[in-house]
Amino acid sequence: MLLTALIISNLTIRNREQAELARGRERRTGALYALSRELTETRLVERLSNVALRHISEIFKCQAAVFLADPLKHLGPGIGEQAASFSDAKNIGVAQWVFDHAQMAGMGTDNLPGADALFLPLTASRGPLGVLAVRPEQPRELLAPDQIHLLETFANLMAGAIERARLAEEGQQAQVMIETEQMRNALLSAVSHDLRTPLAAITGAVSSLFEGKVDFDPQTRKQLIQSIHDEVMWMDRLVNNLLYMTRLEAGAIQMHKEPLPLEEVVGAALVRLEKKLSDRAVTTQVPTDAPLVPMDGVLIEEVLINLLENATKYTPAGGPIEVSAEFEEGQVTISVADRGPGIPREEEQRIFDKFYRTGPKRTRGVGLGLAICRGIVEAHGGRIWVENRPDGGVLLPVYPSRQWRAAAS
Repeated sequence: MLLTALIISNLTIRNREQAELARGRERRTGALYALSRELTETRLVERLSNVALRHISEIFKCQAAVFLADPLKHLGPGIGEQAASFSDAKNIGVAQWVFDHAQMAGMGTDNLPGADALFLPLTASRGPLGVLAVRPEQPRELLAPDQIHLLETFANLMAGAIERARLAEEGQQAQVMIETEQMRNALLSAVSHDLRTPLAAITGAVSSLFEGKVDFDPQTRKQLIQSIHDEVMWMDRLVNNLLYMTRLEAGAIQMHKEPLPLEEVVGAALVRLEKKLSDRAVTTQVPTDAPLVPMDGVLIEEVLINLLENATKYTPAGGPIEVSAEFEEGQVTISVADRGPGIPREEEQRIFDKFYRTGPKRTRGVGLGLAICRGIVEAHGGRIWVENRPDGGVLLPVYPSRQWRAAAS
């Protein structure tokens, strides 16, 4: 009976130990799963670090911080709420040694055991990324082999997540650089192509007038001077559009909204394009008793000018253009409409992209006019779109603070 009791007692103790080990493994597995899940849902490096440090502090009952290296392999400032407690020169020196040698050091190890904390290297597939520092409340519990192994697993998960976040950032930066390079190439190609014609015309006209080999009559001389003036004005318009686009993308355009009569803004745009519109029947339908519209008059005038210029470029000569405005329920809709060939349905959204052009390729321009219109209108809190008219022509709806609707071909 005594022998039987001893055997049963030993078996019971062993079962309890196995149960405790199983519960410990379950807790470790649960902790690793929770950490992995949160690291997967987080993208930024600093957030990843704080998430991992929070889990490590809770699981191991310790203070924790992480030191990440810069491109020159120097550890930067600590990350984490308790990073200040590891920022003395001695701990920083130990952390740098751990990073340089990719070995654990500090409390309870054979490397620099005089430190008051344990330092683990954060090593990923591309090499060391930084150092994890922990200072336990109960050093003996943390320095147990199974706890050290679990802590190393946490450090490896943390290093892998940080590396993925950095790779994602590098990929995003590379994509931005590619898009920037493509845009730069498109801009240079468009500008160099479109500047060639006006420069050649200006050079020819100026050479003819300057050399004086031919005695031009007053009418011919006037035509040459007018040609120079027109080409210079076109180049000035091109440069202004490029500057507008650059300022819009950089967020450098500052709006000065104030209540303005809409008919004055429309009239100012028509006056500036008086010469280009001289051979067209332009009709305006803007209520004179309409309420004031809060807007930046200069910028909205620029929108109307771009839309009217589009109407003159992409419609037959002499075609009519209609400018109208409708006020309804606190919104104003402005329309600039024409009788052109219209826009293919698949291009209705693309025409607002930078450098995209539709219609005859012989038409000069770099494809920035409608992109500028969209940027200005959206900066006013409105939107712009295009509609083909049932009886010919195109409608581009636009509105800022109140509703705008601008139509053009």
